[in-house]
Amino acid sequence: MTTDAGERLADRLAGQWRRAGADEVRVAGDLSELADLVAAATGPVLVSGADLVAHTAVLKHLATSPVGPTVALVLTDPPAAGQVTVREERGQLVAVDDPAGATGVFGGALRVGPADLPALAAAARALGGPATGPAPAPDGPGSALDRVVAGLVGCGTLVFAHRVRLLVAHRVGDPAELAAAQAAVDAVDEDKAELRLSVKERDDFFTTFFVSTWSPYVAKAAARIGLGPSGVTMISVAFAVAAAVLFGVGGRPALVAGGILLYLGFVLDCVDGQLARYTRHFSAWGGWLDTMADRAKEYLVYAGLGYGATHAGFRYGWALAIAAMTLQTVRHMTDTWYGVLHDEAARRPRAATGDAGGIGGKLNAASTKVQADTGSVSYWLKRTVVFPIGERWALIAVAAALFGPLVALCAVLVWGVLAFAYTGALRTLRARWMRVPVLTTVDTGLHRDDGPLTRILPVVRRPLAPAALGALGAAGLLLWALLAVHAGRDLPGWAVTFALVLLLGGAQGARTPHDGPLDWLVPAVLRAGEYLFAIAVGVAGRVPPWLVFGYVFVLTLHHYDLTARLEKRQAAPPLHPASLGWEGRSALLTIGSIAGIASIALATLGAYLLVVFVASVVLAWVVLPARARGGDRSPG
Repeated sequence: MTTDAGERLADRLAGQWRRAGADEVRVAGDLSELADLVAAATGPVLVSGADLVAHTAVLKHLATSPVGPTVALVLTDPPAAGQVTVREERGQLVAVDDPAGATGVFGGALRVGPADLPALAAAARALGGPATGPAPAPDGPGSALDRVVAGLVGCGTLVFAHRVRLLVAHRVGDPAELAAAQAAVDAVDEDKAELRLSVKERDDFFTTFFVSTWSPYVAKAAARIGLGPSGVTMISVAFAVAAAVLFGVGGRPALVAGGILLYLGFVLDCVDGQLARYTRHFSAWGGWLDTMADRAKEYLVYAGLGYGATHAGFRYGWALAIAAMTLQTVRHMTDTWYGVLHDEAARRPRAATGDAGGIGGKLNAASTKVQADTGSVSYWLKRTVVFPIGERWALIAVAAALFGPLVALCAVLVWGVLAFAYTGALRTLRARWMRVPVLTTVDTGLHRDDGPLTRILPVVRRPLAPAALGALGAAGLLLWALLAVHAGRDLPGWAVTFALVLLLGGAQGARTPHDGPLDWLVPAVLRAGEYLFAIAVGVAGRVPPWLVFGYVFVLTLHHYDLTARLEKRQAAPPLHPASLGWEGRSALLTIGSIAGIASIALATLGAYLLVVFVASVVLAWVVLPARARGGDRSPG
């Protein structure tokens, strides 16, 4: 098929792929030849038919999509002869050729990651036949790639969906469709569309209406001056640190200035992602840095508020800051693992995740309905009540500027507790309905953060119950320590030991399969138990509250490193075994508490963990990649 300019559509597509970043463009005459080309490849492979008319930006976005290693183009066009329909859930293709539940059609192009190349080659060899061309009939040339994609999904390969939004992409079967598709492409300003696409399709209320209305222009300006996403991230960190300092200084002018800087820091926090999407500069390092910086900034702001409240005369300012940080971290851990649970449930047949009845099934259906009603009051309420980061930073900025650090911390705690109760209850009910194990799909010991003691303790059958009992014991110890200190008494040494014994009960479930419907909660429960125990040791030992905050802050960095690597599909931290495990750290703090050197124990262990964290980051992101690049260049 040729365009109006007399150019073959296949030749034009080849040129577009080169402009989209493809190193080499090859034409396969049939699927056997495609299989041979794929088998010889060592990096990601881009595959498309010759019936696709699209903006070059669509191809570039597919080639650089960060959602996963293997990504397929998905269109909302009605399916033509030979084209397969697809069903998408949570950004994943979960079924093909299922017209009843179809959410789109395969768009005639996909990127396949290196790990999935053998599956692609096998699917192509199994099907055989022509690989390119228009699709006049189900068994015609244009349907060959569709059949390959169906085979790829059918064999269990995880394929993510890349939907076309604002830009144009159509598959064509005759000259009339080609002319119409080309006219649609020409009618769209590609650069303006790309700038709008830098904004997330679905974001939270505050971000959508008070940030993203103007932040894309900041992203475009940053791109023009050559500032990268990681550079913007570091500037946003500087703004947040400055805001934290001003909150600590106190006084109305400083508090107002701190609120303004915090808002601008959040704008830049959005800009770094928008800049990455606009320039298509994605990297594992950038994603990891963004995740870690978000949490570090927020907790440094809590520290500034805690210091400011204490400086203003409130005795328990640091205690509120510690409580806010602990609550938010445990919430984030449940958010992470519930997201993994939902992704895993989407990949499994519904029959394997429970029936459609019961309160869990009804809640799932109601949530899906609300999410689909984009822009409605119920949609925005659902997104706001969970207290996302934009709303948190807006609340802190306004409350601190108008009422001071104490009110800001109390407001964060109250809304945070209510949001945690709401999401925790609903997610527990929905998880019981889904009945999908997720910790069995990953390195359970790594994400539990287990240490060497878990290998010598007795084994129990269910991991969640003893972990929850240990967390309750730590909470009880903290309450006892607070009452004892308030009354001017010392906490008996056996109380700390007894709480440790309860806490170590969670270690007994380390070697048990985490396949229960609620076992996705185990990492968050273990985090809560360790943090509460460390805080209790600090209170009982009359450790300065800022030191307790610092120790828990270092723990959060360690644990966010694990979740960030999970989300970015990265390997375990190189020095993870040196972190001693949650049970090893708790045992050392117990020894320090009994010896009467709780302050020294917290300071020493916290400094050690910080050194291990920094060294692990340097090894993972600097030393090991440099060695890998050197190995690639060495003669072989």
